[in-house]
Amino acid sequence: MLNEAITKFNFLFDWRPYQAKVLQNFSVHIQDDHFHIVAPPGSGKTILGIEIIKKIGKKTLILAPTLTIRNQWEDRLQNFFTTDCNFKQISFDIKQPSDITFSTYQALHSFYKSFNTKEAYYNFFKKHQIEVLLLDEAHHLKNAWWECLYDLKEQHIQTVVALTATPPYDSENSEIQKYFKLCGEIDDEIVVPDLVKEHNLCPHQDLVFLSKLEDQEINFITDFRLKIAQFVTDILKDKEFISFLKQHRFYAKTEENLEELYKYSDFFSSLLISLHQAGEAIPFEKLHVLGFEENEKIEFPSITNEWIQILFQHLLVVDRENLIEHETYLHILEKRLRKLAVFSKKKVNLVGNELLYKSLSNSPSKLKSITTIVQQEQQNLEDDLRCVILSDYIRKEYLNATLPEIKEIKKLGVIPIFHHVRTTTKNKNSLAVLTGNLVIIHSSNIAKLGLIDAIDNYNYTALKSDTEFVILSSKNSSKHTIVEAITQLFELGHIKILVGTKSLLGEGWDAPSINSLILASVIGSFVTSNQMRGRAIRVDNKNPDKVGLIWHLACIDTLDEFGGRDFEILARRFNAFLGISNNEKAIISNGISRLQLPDNFIDEDIQQQNKKTLEFSKNRDLIAQRWTNAISKGKGVIKELTFYNEKNEQFPKQKKLYYQDIVKYTVGEIIIGLSFFIPKFIIKNFNVLLQKGVVYFLLALSSALGLTFGYKIYKSTQLYLYFGLIHRKIDKMAAVILESLNRLNHLTTPINQIQIKTELLAEGNVSCTIQGANRYESTLFIKALDELLQPIDTPKYLLIKTNWFRRKLKLNNFFPVPEIFGVRKKECEVLQSCWNKHLGKSKLVYTRTINGRKLLLKARLFHIHNVNNELTKKNVVWK
Repeated sequence: MLNEAITKFNFLFDWRPYQAKVLQNFSVHIQDDHFHIVAPPGSGKTILGIEIIKKIGKKTLILAPTLTIRNQWEDRLQNFFTTDCNFKQISFDIKQPSDITFSTYQALHSFYKSFNTKEAYYNFFKKHQIEVLLLDEAHHLKNAWWECLYDLKEQHIQTVVALTATPPYDSENSEIQKYFKLCGEIDDEIVVPDLVKEHNLCPHQDLVFLSKLEDQEINFITDFRLKIAQFVTDILKDKEFISFLKQHRFYAKTEENLEELYKYSDFFSSLLISLHQAGEAIPFEKLHVLGFEENEKIEFPSITNEWIQILFQHLLVVDRENLIEHETYLHILEKRLRKLAVFSKKKVNLVGNELLYKSLSNSPSKLKSITTIVQQEQQNLEDDLRCVILSDYIRKEYLNATLPEIKEIKKLGVIPIFHHVRTTTKNKNSLAVLTGNLVIIHSSNIAKLGLIDAIDNYNYTALKSDTEFVILSSKNSSKHTIVEAITQLFELGHIKILVGTKSLLGEGWDAPSINSLILASVIGSFVTSNQMRGRAIRVDNKNPDKVGLIWHLACIDTLDEFGGRDFEILARRFNAFLGISNNEKAIISNGISRLQLPDNFIDEDIQQQNKKTLEFSKNRDLIAQRWTNAISKGKGVIKELTFYNEKNEQFPKQKKLYYQDIVKYTVGEIIIGLSFFIPKFIIKNFNVLLQKGVVYFLLALSSALGLTFGYKIYKSTQLYLYFGLIHRKIDKMAAVILESLNRLNHLTTPINQIQIKTELLAEGNVSCTIQGANRYESTLFIKALDELLQPIDTPKYLLIKTNWFRRKLKLNNFFPVPEIFGVRKKECEVLQSCWNKHLGKSKLVYTRTINGRKLLLKARLFHIHNVNNELTKKNVVWK
């Protein structure tokens, strides 16, 4: 039943174009009783939320993560939707709800716990006829909050509206599933280019400043890796260990343990690979369970730390109860691993990701990076500089450090950063610290503070390590006053460099003048990183030409050609950022590749790259111009899947087998050979042609060709079938996905209005985009194509390419059936039908049977001939 009071209020202003577009599509998206929208800070999503509540027209509970954000909802409702700011049918008390009730997630959870039974909790909302839940900043939802909301949704709530700036994509998979289970799939998105175009966000650029490990840190990492390498070498030469592995029931009694073996296929794989690496001949019956034929050529993957890690994790944790008779030996193995510091809390970690990441992410080399950036930005902007540096920890223990002690600080944090900037900057009177429980300003700013607030409201004491600075504290019980006062000093330009914690300043804090943000946070998620970036890209009405720079820090592991774990995690976070590229042709996309960073890292690269980055930061006008140019060339964002024609490191032979070169050179060699061979053969055998006739001559020629070139032709054909024309295959696979989605009624857009564009990029990489589809359809399509091209994991169904040539050449190409088609066999058969139409004959295999698990394990372990062994990446591009 519609609520008249809610349906009557109207938006008093004009909708921005991107807001109008969201509202135009609302009626389609709300059909499943969910409306889930992603919109960055500054996009007016609160206003949109109120309009959506009006369109739904039912009693609503609006939930926000903080009281401040909760109060903003009421403020926007009164000021943007009523002429007299006097809409009465509201409540801030969840126990006494009204037509529109504003509350927080914490308050709802406390309210939920106050009921003796869940039924009483549900009945409360039924009694008050609250049928709509609006979840603001939905990425904040945690387990406890999720449970009381999801239960309420299942039992009573009719409609759920979810608003967020960044979905929690980097959370645990179970958390992500819970999030989407409550909020529904993303229906629409307001993107950064739209906001820059409408001048609701300023032009901006992400910059990455690199540092390298200090000698002590390099020695630590080198020693760790050498110890692990020596351990792996020694353990695979240890006869007692090899004997122990051969006694494991999976190996000693393979046929009797098939069901369990298939359940722990990774462990069985690691067992076989380890024994093979140790020089043991693997009997055929151990491989027969994988579906291999007796004469089939088998190439084992090389041993890696990851495989050894899987092996020991299973032996020492997962399977330990079943190995009780070997407990004494297992205890010896455990002690060896603990001595190497790679086994704790029931987790084996031979790769050392967390250990090495901690060393890299907290490297003191980043302190030098920060001072270099600050000095450069002081030159770039001079009096206009408004720089904020955000870190995770305060590190109060360094508050009174002397100059020699400052040079020895080995930890990243607010106070170490403050000291390093203080001792290297020319204008330290413009430096300040702002955290929840520590505020430091230069003594010259005390008088200026008095112009904002009465000095009597504050206590201040000189900082022992530098008496020019004072520690400031408020005499009032509330800390909000001091935060507001320091923020005003920053906005007025008395403070130009502000060092703070991400917990206080990273979300919700508003200072539009920020034009340089240095992210010295190492523990933030995608969500946190995006929220922190949001501080620097807001427009500043006092500075309409503002261009914001966001500086990211990465410590490079020069012993790792790809830069190491710190850079890897930073690169992963960039998937959540949409921004301008640095190459000649400016494009707007997500991902770190848009910054044109080196593929490999050596010392010279790091210095040269930093020099280029600092030079680039000088020209903010160019950044603004590049945004204007890039925006004019596109109409909106589209999803793109990039397929990297680069082989898995576990199969080093494959890295050399780029099909384009091999097929091209092999065919070229055959053509050149034939051009010399045929004339020479005719001259030499002309008498045969005259004496025995044309038929006999042709038979002799074909025999000679077969003997001379047959093997090369065979290998060329085999390689072509291994790798094929990859971009054309992906184009056909995309057509299979799209046609299958259409036949299963997942598309609402007519299929003849949707176009697939597949493009061959440099180095054999392939990009695939879908145009003309709505956001939901694009998401389904890219997700399904990505799953089809990913390495085999544990799909419910497999597709196996099969034809006469493949059977004869003993080639197997395995493809996982994407999740959307793999629920029931009926949907799988639709996919298979489309596959057969576009790509030729195939076989559908259900992997939850014994035979199916055989093929699944074979596909996962020995997919050296599998074209889908490359990596894919989902991008968002403005076009």
